[in-house]
Amino acid sequence: MNAFIDSIRNGFTGLLRFSGRDSVGRFWPYVAVVIALLFVSAAATMGPIMGQSFSRMERFAAEHPDQATVTRGPGSYSIQIQGNHPELMPDVTPFFTVMQAGCAAVVLLLAAAVARRLHDSGRRGWWGLLPLPFLAVGMTVFPRFFQSTLSGEMGPEALKMFGLLFANNLLYLASLALLVFLLTRPGQPGENRFGPPGV
Repeated sequence: MNAFIDSIRNGFTGLLRFSGRDSVGRFWPYVAVVIALLFVSAAATMGPIMGQSFSRMERFAAEHPDQATVTRGPGSYSIQIQGNHPELMPDVTPFFTVMQAGCAAVVLLLAAAVARRLHDSGRRGWWGLLPLPFLAVGMTVFPRFFQSTLSGEMGPEALKMFGLLFANNLLYLASLALLVFLLTRPGQPGENRFGPPGV
């Protein structure tokens, strides 16, 4: 437990310390806490948004029983609505705003720790930037694409956005996988050009 707390303390106190080295054991608990905070904030934002949307669907089903089918069963409840009703869909703008801010916060919280972990295996911290352009494109284009699909606008522009997102996401996942692989590499024994071994 002390190693876990030490990892968290080291991560948060070293937010601006891009020099030195961090071991695998010191790096990953801090990363897990930062990622968990992102998921908690996303869930806290999305829960009320989906709840409001579901309430609108329930009202619509009660007011227009000819256009809605409500199915209740043991442990299940569903509403199927005929036709296109974009007004019933959730307004996901707050969710995407929180996700964009959350991803920016995660990048800032992890930047120095990633650099130190890469240093431990003898690599420059710049490797940590590899997935960032793809993350930025995804966080910019996906909300626009999602809103256009919710509003039923699946024209040529939406298909171009889908193609861009698909290619971008493949590159993002490949670059993220490479970075994670580099971050899991064992540290170099003894001192290297970035200093003595990480704890």
